[in-house]
Amino acid sequence: MRSKAELQSAIRGTGRAVLMINVRSRRGRRLYGTARRLLDVAGLEFAEVFPVDDPDRLGELFEKVLAIEPDLVVVGGGDGTIAEAVGHLAHRDIALGVLPLGTTNNFARSLELPLDLPGAVRALRDGKVADVDVGWFEATPPSGAAPAGDVPAGDSGVEGQAEHIFANMISIGLSVNVAEQVPHELKRAIGRAAYAVTAVRLLPRHEAFRATIRIGDETYEMDTHQLNVANGAHHSGTRIARDASPDDRLLAVYRLGDRRRLRLASATARHVLTGPRRSLSEDAFLTTDHVHISTEPPMQVDVDGEIRGRTPMTIRLLGNALRVIVPQSFVDT
Repeated sequence: MRSKAELQSAIRGTGRAVLMINVRSRRGRRLYGTARRLLDVAGLEFAEVFPVDDPDRLGELFEKVLAIEPDLVVVGGGDGTIAEAVGHLAHRDIALGVLPLGTTNNFARSLELPLDLPGAVRALRDGKVADVDVGWFEATPPSGAAPAGDVPAGDSGVEGQAEHIFANMISIGLSVNVAEQVPHELKRAIGRAAYAVTAVRLLPRHEAFRATIRIGDETYEMDTHQLNVANGAHHSGTRIARDASPDDRLLAVYRLGDRRRLRLASATARHVLTGPRRSLSEDAFLTTDHVHISTEPPMQVDVDGEIRGRTPMTIRLLGNALRVIVPQSFVDT
């Protein structure tokens, strides 16, 4: 692996860059031409350009991208597209550049990137290479997945286990139902507010669950409608805590409310209003680099916006596993 300075020098010099834009994302199709023009004006050149009109082909396209052996891969899209890129680029000597073209853009917010397209392009041109953390989880395959004998074993060598690298957030509870049922037309029309509208509709019928959280020798039990494990600093476009960062070597485990549905609503509102002022040192958070979670009943697990497994699950932090382009002001540890 090259040093960050060496990789940055290659990118600024004669290195190869690839551009991928999800033209099915909320703003991707509308802003594709503008993005190409701004990148060209900024002097950013690409060996290959891939407009992605079928997100299901992202894995296949990344095989082609990696075969080019680029120094930089610029990805335009929402959190789901960026999460797919993270899964392919983690532990590689390749920098990820982000054009935030989604609804919430949590990962871009955590990297302190401008959310407007001209600002994001300037960050690509003038920014620096940083190493940030990602997460890894292992869980039971999601409902409807292939039987255990048909699921390939991952790094653990355990057949029938779902494994995945994630960029920002693992969620259990109401948000999983919201992600599955939020109408795409509503997202296009009102953006982030579509998730809140859908949550209000689903909450009266949502059942609480009991979560058992094991960190080292400590075990915590809690009842809730929503449990999150964050690597990044933002959830639903809102900062989790003022000192949360994708570069802090910490996973933050926290619930929103308890068994009572109204407590979920009030806790979510408090999270939105006070997140920028809260600290990860507060009792509301459990911080760790390795956690095991089980639930009663078993629950579907949302990983960066996609259903990737069911509880029980194990989550680990992979420190400094991803190279990214960030603004010069980003604190890189």
